[in-house]
Parts: sequence; C-alpha cells; structure tokens
Amino acid sequence: MPKVKTNSSAKKRFKITGTGEISFQKAFKRHILTKKSTKRKRAMRMKGIVGSTNKDFVLRLLRLKG
Repeated sequence: MPKVKTNSSAKKRFKITGTGEISFQKAFKRHILTKKSTKRKRAMRMKGIVGSTNKDFVLRLLRLKG
C-alpha cells in the first residue's frame, strides 16, 4: 500500500496555530501597491484564519483528518 502524500501547495500556504486554527497569508500584497490604500495594505499584513466552512477541506489537504 503506497503512502498518502500531503498536498504540496497546501503545506506551503497554511499553518496550524497553537490553538488549532489554520492561518494563511492574505492575497494581493505582492505588487501594484501604489494604488492600494494604506488601510487596505495594513489589513493584508495580518494573518487570515480559515473559516469553519473550509476548515475540514484544508485539514484533508494537509492529511490531518480522515
């Protein structure tokens, strides 16, 4: 029986926090930053938390559930 591999793109994008939540980096902060407001860029600095509707799917990609 072959080993089941973790999804490579998911392991680069998601991280499990100490409390068991899944964090990720916000999108749209790589380039063309001059037209984006400071408030918008500051909000993109903070880590995002995966919502309850997608949590089971992300855990499955990371091979941490089922």
